[in-house]
Amino acid sequence: MPTSTPKISELTLREKIAQLFVMGFRGGKCKAGSEIHNMITEDKPGGVILFDKDMVSNKPVKNIESPKQVRELTNQLQQASKIPLFIGIDQEGGVINRLKPEYGFPKTRSHLHLSQIDNVPATQEEGELISRTLAESGINLNFAPCLDLSLNPESSIISKKERSFGYTPEKVIKHAKAYIEGHQVNEILTCCKHFPGHGSAAGDTHSGFVDVSKSWIDEEIEPYKYLIKNNLCPIIMTSHIFNKNFDKQYPATLSKKVITNLLRDDLGFNGLVVTDDMQMRAISDYYGLKQSLMLGINAGIDLFCFGNNLLEETVELSKAITAVEELIENGDVSNERIDESVQRILATKKTWLA
Repeated sequence: MPTSTPKISELTLREKIAQLFVMGFRGGKCKAGSEIHNMITEDKPGGVILFDKDMVSNKPVKNIESPKQVRELTNQLQQASKIPLFIGIDQEGGVINRLKPEYGFPKTRSHLHLSQIDNVPATQEEGELISRTLAESGINLNFAPCLDLSLNPESSIISKKERSFGYTPEKVIKHAKAYIEGHQVNEILTCCKHFPGHGSAAGDTHSGFVDVSKSWIDEEIEPYKYLIKNNLCPIIMTSHIFNKNFDKQYPATLSKKVITNLLRDDLGFNGLVVTDDMQMRAISDYYGLKQSLMLGINAGIDLFCFGNNLLEETVELSKAITAVEELIENGDVSNERIDESVQRILATKKTWLA
């Protein structure tokens, strides 16, 4: 396993660029000669994301079979990497739950269930349970909690999947804080999502363009304001929603007005910004790989997530790195902008993963 996080001066340009990517992969082992082993040893990604089901081929197992297998996999992943890896997962609880009881993991409760109980110690206890499971499995990053307000009860991707703690900022703040503090007991990184708020949307950004210009309300920012101010947001995930009141041209993930002006400057966030899966159709149907990387980097994104679990065509890390190299060579992205993100990534790894 990597012994320490390197300094940025010790990395080549390609190694720096590679740190910007969290990649999904197929298979439950990381043995020499496997696709994921080759990617880690040759291209050195910043992190990986684990899934239990292969959505493309509709197979039940992708990376997760049992607690023992997951522990072995995550150990193999870290052993193969010279730089500590973010090993991330969507383990919100309830419906959004990759480490399922049927594989031998503890049962979990959804954000909605916890909000209905409305007992803060119970929510913190759930955060501790989930994070303990992750820690025992060698997973160091949970892409949770959701800070989305349940403003649209018919939302297929938020409300219907029980992913919101409530429709008021106060209730979301109360339970998200406890959930995060439960994770901190076991030193698991949390990632608040989906900035700047997906809860009013009628559509699903997995499926295509989603416009919240008429439904989004100012209160959706409040949970972020509170958690940022109280140092409870080491990582924030962007949403691919479009809101012309923020940016008349680009969805949030690709918008400098949203990521730099609103999140960084107005809200004072200095942690890591990670994208929702870049293969979701709200992005992939409208932007090519190089264009989306250029827009995202210049908007202020630090980490790009490519789950390789939504489309038949997978994104190869080596090609993504080359695309960013070409953007730098052409003057479309600056070295300084890359270094800014890599410094944040390495600092986070040194604090949380060392």
